Amino acid sequence: MTIPERTSPRPQPMDVYRQWWLHDARWYQGVAKRFGHAVANEINAEALRFVAVQVGKRIARQHGGKPAADLEELRQRYDDCSEWMFPSELRDGGTVVLPDGDIELTMRQNFAVTMVRMAGSLDGYDCPCTDIHAGWSEGLGVELTRNCATACLRDGDAACRLLMRVG
Repeated sequence: MTIPERTSPRPQPMDVYRQWWLHDARWYQGVAKRFGHAVANEINAEALRFVAVQVGKRIARQHGGKPAADLEELRQRYDDCSEWMFPSELRDGGTVVLPDGDIELTMRQNFAVTMVRMAGSLDGYDCPCTDIHAGWSEGLGVELTRNCATACLRDGDAACRLLMRVG
């Protein structure tokens, strides 16, 4: 059997990713419509935390399984986690260590919020950012004593601002 020659261009990885993100947003919308936003948000946060733990473990292994030597090294590991889950081509953000020892993650753009908005599901959607950070921390073997959002793109803020403190 001969395989016909392809006349249309092959999809690029980004095209496939976009389809999956649209799937995720529509899935969220379907669950929210049938069972309510609380259920959709809970399942979404649970699934993302699971993925985040796996990412944190991967980054920990890449660093020999040893704890970060200091906050700057830990900050870099959080950046590495962020890159694995939300590649820099799809977001605009980064982390810094603040004078009080908190690690601040700022996100000025994120494809996830864009896709949820495009699917018409932004109303009722709760960002799972603190669940993601808790997952990264668990995977990295770090215990957080602070994990909160002080601003969110979903709420119309110019950027998401999240604070983490290790204990």
